[in-house]
Amino acid sequence: MVDMNKLMKQARQLQEKMAKMQEELATKTVEASTGGGMVKVVASGKREIQSIEISPEVVNPDDIEMLQDLTLAAINEALRKAEELATAEMAKVAGGINLKIPGLM
Repeated sequence: MVDMNKLMKQARQLQEKMAKMQEELATKTVEASTGGGMVKVVASGKREIQSIEISPEVVNPDDIEMLQDLTLAAINEALRKAEELATAEMAKVAGGINLKIPGLM
């Protein structure tokens, strides 16, 4: 027989751990770069872009498209790394339970 009080207590503990983990993710960052480091993007663990650095030598008024491509690639890579960080942190909290619940992360 399932002890509902125990189950509810475990659910609250998991919810508290997840809230703490999400606060911690906001303080963690990942960095991605493209063009041999010419464009660098830093994102938080909450998948928010915090900074973009563009080296002056990559700025060419005759080739704006290349700069746009490098920036877009760096942003996408930073967001991918932030997602990996969040997934890894969530796995620690979940203790191996698959918590891919839409809207949770």
